[in-house]
Amino acid sequence: MKFSTREDIEAPIERVFDRLLSFEQHENAARQRGAKVRLADALSPYGLGTVWDVSFMVRGKERDAVMEIVRFDRPTDIIVDLRSRNITGHITCELFALARSRTRMLVAIELRPETLRARLLIQSLKLTKSSLDQKYKARIAQMVAEIEDHRRQST
Repeated sequence: MKFSTREDIEAPIERVFDRLLSFEQHENAARQRGAKVRLADALSPYGLGTVWDVSFMVRGKERDAVMEIVRFDRPTDIIVDLRSRNITGHITCELFALARSRTRMLVAIELRPETLRARLLIQSLKLTKSSLDQKYKARIAQMVAEIEDHRRQST
């Protein structure tokens, strides 16, 4: 199952990448939505190899996962692998400079079931895919608006 969206941002690519690296902000946003997020190694800086332990509710059941940054190419790519007991996947964020102060961001999440139970879960999610797509795109659009607001405030 894959979710993806594309957004154009009125900000230079370096600034967008720096805002994406505000992992504390992403962690807090996940906590506000009910997830439990714990940085596995709080002493190391964010970057390639950073690992989080995450717990969240899906279909009324708490799920545990490990998220790890597996690709980190400044200022264009961040790829985070997601592993749980039954599902694997990755989150990809790619940035493209369209102009000096305009950036295109492509964000995709792909989930792959590893067991029969996970296949059933993914199948049930597919039944509500259009609703989940709308929520996903709205969340990414909100993140883009926050990046643009931050740029306006800092200039």
